[in-house]
Amino acid sequence: MLPATALYALFVIYPTIRSVLLSLTDAHGVIGGSFVGLDNYREAFQDPQVLAALKNTLVYTVVVVVVQNALGLGIAYWLYNSPAVRSIARTGLLMPAMMALVAVSYLWSFLYSPVGGPLDAVMNALGLHGLETSWLGDTHTALMAIAVSYMWMYLGYTATIYLSNYLSIPADLMEAAALDGARGWTRFRRIDWPLLAPSLTVNMTLSTIGSLRVFDLPFIMTDGGPANSTQTLSYVVFEDSFKDFRFAYGTAVAVLLLVITVIVGVLLTTVLRRREVAA
Repeated sequence: MLPATALYALFVIYPTIRSVLLSLTDAHGVIGGSFVGLDNYREAFQDPQVLAALKNTLVYTVVVVVVQNALGLGIAYWLYNSPAVRSIARTGLLMPAMMALVAVSYLWSFLYSPVGGPLDAVMNALGLHGLETSWLGDTHTALMAIAVSYMWMYLGYTATIYLSNYLSIPADLMEAAALDGARGWTRFRRIDWPLLAPSLTVNMTLSTIGSLRVFDLPFIMTDGGPANSTQTLSYVVFEDSFKDFRFAYGTAVAVLLLVITVIVGVLLTTVLRRREVAA
């Protein structure tokens, strides 16, 4: 275990410790600076940009986690009950998750484009002129438009995990439930839902952590705009560190994001693990 432990310490533990120490200084680079204690953290808690980014991040995370898992579970349920199309559909569902985030960003930027974009063109053809808008240029729609592109990318991955859990349920258990008259919503609520607890834990944890750390899509699709409505905490870390060259302050925001992610991840996993045991 020594080589793996050494690599983990070198690339994870050491940079984390260095980041915490850097956040306690006023450095404008990755080295140097004077010790200022918790001043950067106090400033972050009072910084309107950080607070707005925190709100955007939390709203984005809640929407993505809830909608992505609900749709993924629905697709898995349909595929489980449709064995004829299961193999082909399962392969197709994973394709978006294999794409690079940069490619997905440009693809959805084109779809949302108000000039020749397919989405507005379809709405125009259907006579839904009132719904046409600049999806990435409107402060009311930009964040959710990015969330849709993220969910499109990872929805198939989520559905595949749920489907794998479905396929691990003993067939005789489902047959016994059918003989007892458990079908549709009744079967899902009393049989499927408790037995899907392991996949729910995995999907909820992965989608939550991924959403809290989102950076690529807002950076490429909107550059944090319009009017900072799509800035996330990860974007603020980048902007403070590499645009304003306030490395210590940017690192402090990054440490706060790490703490939030760890706390949310641990609490979520603990609650869902208890549900697994209870189920």
